[in-house]
Amino acid sequence: MTGLGAVFRPQLPPERLREVVRLADASGLEELWLWEDCFREGGISAAAAALAWSERVRVGVGLLPVPLRNVAITAMEAATLYRLFPGRAILGVGHGVQDWMGQVGARVESPVTLLREHLDALRALLRGERLTTDGRYVKLDDVALDWPPAGPVEILAGATGPRTLRLSGAAADGTILTSSTSPDGVRRARQLIDEGRESAARTEPHKVVVYLLTATGPDATTRLHAELAEEGLESTPDLGVAGDADTVAKAVQRLAEAGADTVILQPTADEPDPEGFVRFTAEKVRPLVP
Repeated sequence: MTGLGAVFRPQLPPERLREVVRLADASGLEELWLWEDCFREGGISAAAAALAWSERVRVGVGLLPVPLRNVAITAMEAATLYRLFPGRAILGVGHGVQDWMGQVGARVESPVTLLREHLDALRALLRGERLTTDGRYVKLDDVALDWPPAGPVEILAGATGPRTLRLSGAAADGTILTSSTSPDGVRRARQLIDEGRESAARTEPHKVVVYLLTATGPDATTRLHAELAEEGLESTPDLGVAGDADTVAKAVQRLAEAGADTVILQPTADEPDPEGFVRFTAEKVRPLVP
């Protein structure tokens, strides 16, 4: 079965999160995803609150920008969430938006090198290993977590370009693709991810999560086109979907057929009813997605 979820976009103030989380939990939504977008809301703090306010919904953070975070801090926070809420936290890491990284003095010369070093160290720490490493960016001296997760956990990587997609296949447990990814883009991404997996001799399953820009309601088409235009994507075919539950479900299925394991419906930034969007995802679209 294709996984299905929705995004709580950080254009909403943090105090809106509680009601959305409670509705997600009650409506049967599988996954609620959060973004650590500069300079809006912290990914770990929001995820911890969302997990505490709920009983069953899985909460994803897609993604934590690694230039902002010492890997030991990422590992400590991740391990805490995994132990407090077993099986319900999903964490992704990535380059972050380079302009934003520059604004805070964290932009690096080689984002791919940093992401590789961060992923390798993070996954080792979360496996309970004691680590000493002297990389270009990640430097640890005899570091181990006192409270690593009780069992294996997955760390996903956000990726767009070919080098990062191959890196994700080699060094992460799954990949997050943005809403600018069409079904053909998912197929190309899968090929590149598999190249990375083959280079690292990895044979375990590799989850692919894709955001799908989604609008529903009487002004859905207008809102969708406006957001695509704002992102400079209005001429890119097969991006986003506007319409009723059946139309959205068919768009989800096209991404699944292209290689997505989980599709996360991403409302437009001006979605007028975030709670209604969650209910629409869980109660109207989910029954139509095999």
